[in-house]
Amino acid sequence: MSDRIVRFKTLIWKFKETTFKYPELSEIPKKKITSPEDLFKLFQPLLKEESKEVFLVVWLSSANRVVGFEIVSSGSLNASIVDPRGVFRGAIIANCASIIIAHNHPSGNIEPSNEDILLTKKLVEVGKIIEINIFDHIIFAEDKYTSFVEHRLL
Repeated sequence: MSDRIVRFKTLIWKFKETTFKYPELSEIPKKKITSPEDLFKLFQPLLKEESKEVFLVVWLSSANRVVGFEIVSSGSLNASIVDPRGVFRGAIIANCASIIIAHNHPSGNIEPSNEDILLTKKLVEVGKIIEINIFDHIIFAEDKYTSFVEHRLL
């Protein structure tokens, strides 16, 4: 019999407690999202002061209550690199029913770029395959937002 050692990788997932770092988001576990404005009001304190693009994934239960969220990318002044695996990894582990994706435009421009539109289409297709719907993609810009659903881009 061989004394060969077998090695493999396993994943240990730890969620961070955010109520201490972001006390203004303490209402998240109670909040039901019924409109893009609900999400904007809830997460604006987190994204408003960012000087670079940040890409956020919000996990929702089947009752559209926020289960949690994750910043999956923090980029440069006008771009962030977003990997579909990173977008859906937390959503799968959190066992959520759907997600809303969001990012900020530090420039204040609320119009989605061509890259924003292409990325959203790609993520929607991935979501269909793994059966996690993307409810909306929201762009935060200063005190305004753009919803892909409201603008019929999703």
